[in-house]
Amino acid sequence: MERISKVNNRRILVIDDQESIHDDFRQVLSSSQSNKSLDAAKAAIFGTDTPDDFVGFNVDCAFNGHEGLEKVMTAVKEGKPYAMAFVDMRMGSDWDGVKTIEELWKAQPGLQIVICTAYSDYSWADIVERLGTTERLLILKKPFDNVEVRQMACALTEKWELLNHLDNMIQERTAQITETRDMAVFVLASLAESRDPETGEHLERIRSYCYILAEELKNNGPYTDLIDDQFVENLYRSSPLHDIGKIGIPDCILLKPGSLTDEEFDVMRQHSVIGSEAFKQNISGSASSSFMQMAADITRYHHERFDGTGYPEGLKGEEIPLSARILALADVYDALTSSRVYKPAFRAEVAYTMICQERGKHFDPVVVDAFVARFDDLLQVVKLTEAEKGAPSLV
Repeated sequence: MERISKVNNRRILVIDDQESIHDDFRQVLSSSQSNKSLDAAKAAIFGTDTPDDFVGFNVDCAFNGHEGLEKVMTAVKEGKPYAMAFVDMRMGSDWDGVKTIEELWKAQPGLQIVICTAYSDYSWADIVERLGTTERLLILKKPFDNVEVRQMACALTEKWELLNHLDNMIQERTAQITETRDMAVFVLASLAESRDPETGEHLERIRSYCYILAEELKNNGPYTDLIDDQFVENLYRSSPLHDIGKIGIPDCILLKPGSLTDEEFDVMRQHSVIGSEAFKQNISGSASSSFMQMAADITRYHHERFDGTGYPEGLKGEEIPLSARILALADVYDALTSSRVYKPAFRAEVAYTMICQERGKHFDPVVVDAFVARFDDLLQVVKLTEAEKGAPSLV
């Protein structure tokens, strides 16, 4: 593989309690030095083809583990992490080298470390017993060889750059895959919506409402231990699919302008089952199983009611998946505040009152509390949607 001659992160931290050791590291690793040992190191690393634009390392110093940890934490916070650290095994403080490394890895788990130890210090077995087997750790035996020090610095900073580049590539590819999936989900959901009299903006509003409510519940209330960032993301991305089962409902029922008969309404109710079954067939073995499971849950259960009078299974209270309880409120609120062929839109304050009146009946009381807490944010969703259409706001 072609050698990378230039890396972006040349930051190295040296943790040792002796000033003379810091001087030695700075002399060996600094590009400003041009002595024989440096020339020999460069020749050993690069051969005779030493690049003219070769630059040295930015060496920071700490005299004990506590100071080193503070520097690492600051570097991470500022978005300028160290590529590696040289850590002395023996230091005149309450933290030896191993304890220092344990603390450094808590602050920056990917930090590469060279532990500097004399032959009379710990063995590899002793160190591995405490720190575990890891590719992030090397040992440099004292007394140091300058070429070895510089070789380690060059190799580990280049390794850091390669790993960082790979991580960026993975993040970019993941973002592309997620974007493609979201586009496919929205197109699929839009196909179902196109067979229903509801407006296209319904999907956008629904997922925005779900996101706001889930964020509130993640931070406040009794469900904070059930909702994490992944839950919020899955709900936001899967919520447009809640009525996907309408694809399987005959047009004579779905598009009927008048009231449905009891038999027709029974057929309409099947859309929740149709959509859910389609997702369940693809959950097992899927790399997006949590997303698929949530899509199945909200599709099947968003017409359940907290008091047990909903469909298709008549679930009650917390028997209903939390994602479906959130979606249920968002869906009803949007239906109330949107115009349909069979009804005008209710004003937002009227819909607010109607939602609150269903607390503990149609809706989970906790989800209603989140609705009340974030009502102003929900109003902004409608205003933004109306502004994009150039139409007057309903509120």
